[in-house]
Amino acid sequence: MQPINHVAGRAIPFGRKNVDTDVIIPAHWLKTITREGLGQGAFEAVKKEPGNVFTDPEFADAPILIAGDNFGCGSSREHAAWALLDMGVTCVIAPSFSDIFSGNAFKNGILTVALPQEAIDRLMEVAKTDPIDIDLETQTVTTPFQDRFTFDIDAFRKHCLENGLDEVGLTMAQGDAISAHEAKAKADLPFLVRTPATVN
Repeated sequence: MQPINHVAGRAIPFGRKNVDTDVIIPAHWLKTITREGLGQGAFEAVKKEPGNVFTDPEFADAPILIAGDNFGCGSSREHAAWALLDMGVTCVIAPSFSDIFSGNAFKNGILTVALPQEAIDRLMEVAKTDPIDIDLETQTVTTPFQDRFTFDIDAFRKHCLENGLDEVGLTMAQGDAISAHEAKAKADLPFLVRTPATVN
């Protein structure tokens, strides 16, 4: 997982409320056995709407998505986070998120920033023409027009995102402790240690 300390650039001013995971990535895309290519299916139905922001070349490869309240509701599919990453999004800003989506986003290295609706409205306006800056260390979202919004984040999630630690990474970081435990277990409980079978 790539560390996230700072995300800056254009933001997709989507703003729609109650966007569920089937809108983020439709069910027929879930047959894939790889994460690559899911970005093509992201927001597939929305992309068919005239004048939608997802097919506007101005927002191509934007690393930030601005959404409405209750983003990521619906089914628990982790593919929603994978699809966002595959389209280049590493931060989603919204008034609130589904708990399951927020967890999946975090575990896959996507920063979710919850801000009041007034801040979202302002960022939606700025995003139409100018970049947005998110600093995880100071927990702030800023614009070129001196707007400054602070956000809360769980300390453990912040640590993991800043250091690029997913569940595997967290386990590997405890390698010395795990090795010490295994060595002690072999010494204290030798009957649990398997010996290779001999072949005559």
